[in-house]
Amino acid sequence: MAWFLGIDIGSRTSKGIIVSEGKQKSSLVFATDVDYRITAQKLRDELLNKASLHQEDIVYTITTGHGGGIIPFSNRHMTDIQCCAMGMSHIFPEVRTIIDVQGQSSQAIKLDGEGQVVNFMISEICAGGSGRFLDVITNVLQIDLEKIGELSLESTNPVSFTTGCAVFGESEAVSMVAEGIPKEDILGGVHKAVAGKLFSLMERVGLEEPCAISGGGGLNIGLIRRLEGLGVRLLVPPQPQLVNALGAALIAEREH
Repeated sequence: MAWFLGIDIGSRTSKGIIVSEGKQKSSLVFATDVDYRITAQKLRDELLNKASLHQEDIVYTITTGHGGGIIPFSNRHMTDIQCCAMGMSHIFPEVRTIIDVQGQSSQAIKLDGEGQVVNFMISEICAGGSGRFLDVITNVLQIDLEKIGELSLESTNPVSFTTGCAVFGESEAVSMVAEGIPKEDILGGVHKAVAGKLFSLMERVGLEEPCAISGGGGLNIGLIRRLEGLGVRLLVPPQPQLVNALGAALIAEREH
């Protein structure tokens, strides 16, 4: 049996999947090391061990993501736009618009009826429309990142951030804490701000339903609910962080 490897080296987390005949053999997600090459090597070794495979069993490897272009054992590097489109179309063939929320940036992708990319838009350089903005506010509030989505849903009076910049947003959050504003209302406000930017990005590519969310943002129920409150229903994959890695592996298998 032929096995194919997809690796997504993100700014915060790295993901990998081994597939054969379109079916997943093993997958992993762990924190990205400062050295992308070391991260990729560890990820491949652990994936192989988990799948009880050897390096020579992997026929073809495609890498993607923030650091995917410098991995020495990769047969080919592809953009996360292409990999996200392939991975999401495999999970939800009916999807027409994807919002991929990553650590440092986000991107909206428009697909046609065959799952091909017809338009895409990447968020501006400022991290205000990405997971980074949420990370920054999480640090200010000293709350685990995994808990902020649920806690934000408890907000009854979400604050308004006057800036879309993560740096200035941090200063605003510090002032709000000093004023005694409840953490859930601060979180409600930052989720609302990020959702607004993401929704605008989706509109700019020509939002068409069904829509889906991928990346770390797909694990954040607070962000999902805020986006849905703007009028878009989102399909959420079982493993939203792995969509791009899955797409890379599927492309490797298809092209080989």
